[in-house]
Amino acid sequence: MDGPTGEPPEPADPVDPEGAPDAPPTLPSRTAFLTAFLSILVAGILGGIIGWGLGDIGSDSNGNLGQLLGAVIGAIVAAGGVGIVAVLVLRAQAEWQRTPPDAPRPPRRPS
Repeated sequence: MDGPTGEPPEPADPVDPEGAPDAPPTLPSRTAFLTAFLSILVAGILGGIIGWGLGDIGSDSNGNLGQLLGAVIGAIVAAGGVGIVAVLVLRAQAEWQRTPPDAPRPPRRPS
């Protein structure tokens, strides 16, 4: 709908394409995301190894079902636990990097 002067109304929050950052400034670095991902992966592998060993000890038969079940459950529990901690750490890191709304933006790097 046009404004009273026949011109389109101004948007409530105009976005400056030259000064807009590529990503929100509160996002953790890529290194932090990669470290979190690798820690979840390592925890899943180690949890699977521990679960395989517990399944091997607890199994009376020669079948591998107990070992496989122990490995899968161990991997899921370990990766899930480390995943929860990793998300909390990434959120805390984002909160530490939060800047007040009236703070000046850092200059953009030339592309």
